[in-house]
Amino acid sequence: MNSVNKQQRITEALATVKDPEIASVSIVDLGMIGDVHDENGVVTIHVLPTFTGCPALPIIKRDIVNAVSKLTDVNAVQVEFVYSPAWTTDRITEAGKAGLKEFGIAPPPAQHVLGEPWEIDCPYCNSSYVTMENIFGPTACRSILYCRSCKNPFEAMKPVADLDEIIR
Repeated sequence: MNSVNKQQRITEALATVKDPEIASVSIVDLGMIGDVHDENGVVTIHVLPTFTGCPALPIIKRDIVNAVSKLTDVNAVQVEFVYSPAWTTDRITEAGKAGLKEFGIAPPPAQHVLGEPWEIDCPYCNSSYVTMENIFGPTACRSILYCRSCKNPFEAMKPVADLDEIIR
């Protein structure tokens, strides 16, 4: 089995691992997977947490180990959480953004300038006639909004940028 094929199979296995809080989005589509190394059947996966202190990390680690361990030529799986490079919302794929909308969460805008207001469309009806109910949502990375068009409350993922880029 060549290494390119094995890397593809590992990526496919990782794509089955869903975010524990958002069942419609994989950790691959959230952009949480960094480097993946395979040395003689020992697979080491670097995972970029969406934020420091995320309580779902043990579940994500368990699910990664379970998914990748099923591959026939994998002897062991090691998961390492890395914080450099930092995870940012720019890492979310288009499929990830669609999965967020499917779950009722407005995806973060692309190319957002931190500190500036961002445009948020309702994930249910795509209306921009929304109001911010609370900048602080159920998790550190989400806010609570209300759509005045379809009358649904919803969450929006806050844009997160690389702090090193901001400081420079």
